[in-house]
Amino acid sequence: MTGDLVDWPSLAADGFRRPAGVPAARLAAEVSVMLASPDPVVRDDRAYAAASRWIREGHFDEVLEELGDSAAGRFAHPEVQARTFAPLTLSLVLSREAAEPGLVTTAAVTRWYGSFSAWYPAEADTRGWDEALGWLHAVAHGADAAAAFAEVLPRLRPDLLELCARRMTAPDVPYRYGQLEDARLARAVTRILTGPGLTREQSVGWLDVVARAFEGGGPGPVPVWAFNTFATLQSLHLHLARGIAGEGVPRHAEAVASRVADILRLPYHWLG
Repeated sequence: MTGDLVDWPSLAADGFRRPAGVPAARLAAEVSVMLASPDPVVRDDRAYAAASRWIREGHFDEVLEELGDSAAGRFAHPEVQARTFAPLTLSLVLSREAAEPGLVTTAAVTRWYGSFSAWYPAEADTRGWDEALGWLHAVAHGADAAAAFAEVLPRLRPDLLELCARRMTAPDVPYRYGQLEDARLARAVTRILTGPGLTREQSVGWLDVVARAFEGGGPGPVPVWAFNTFATLQSLHLHLARGIAGEGVPRHAEAVASRVADILRLPYHWLG
C-alpha cells in the first residue's frame, strides 16, 4: 500500500484503524495538509479524527515533533480554519508528551509556545462556527492548547493565565460568544490554576489584566469584548466553586473567586 493513495473515506468508515504498510511520516504529512483544508469533512471528520486516535495510541510518536512544528507553522496561515486547528493539533501533541515524556524536546515545545502566544490574543476571527467552513473555534481551541502547554511547561503557568486574560479582553472583536467559548476558556484557566506551584499572588494576579481593561469605562452599551469577558468570569466562578470532575478545585480557588466577584460587581452592582 506504500505507493498507493491513502483511502481516507475507507479509513473513516473503519474507525481510523492505522493502515498497514504506510509509513508514519507519510500519514503525518497528509494529515498536516488536510488539517488546513477549508472542507470541514476533510479537516475535522477525517484529518483531526485520525490524528486524535493515532497520536493518542502512539502511532505518531516517531514524528510527533514534526507534527508539532507543522501545526505551529500554521499560526501564520492566511486562512482562518488552518490557524484555528493549529492549537487543537498542538493540544493532541502536548497531551501525548505529557503522557509519555521525552517524545519531543523542551526546545520544540518552547518554540511552539512562542508561536502560539503571539497568535492567541491577536486572532481577529473568533467565530465559533461558519456555515461553509464548519467549526473554527479560535478561542476554545486556543484555550485547550493553553491548558496543554501548562502540563508540559508548568513554569509558564503565570504567563498562560495572563495570555488567557489578554484573549478574553482583546478589544475590537465583532463576535459575541455563542458556542460555549466562555466555558472552554474558564475550564482552561481552572486547569492551569489547579497545577502545582502557583502562589496565591500568581493565582490571582492575572486578573489585574482584566481589571485594567475596564478602567475608564462608563455607562452605555456593553462592548462585545466586555460581554465576552463577563460571561467568561461568570463561568470561571462556577468552575472554581465546583471544580472539574476528576481534577478537583484549585488550591487558591477561594481567593481567585473573590477577585472575580469584585470585577463582576462592575456590571452587577447589586451583588452581595
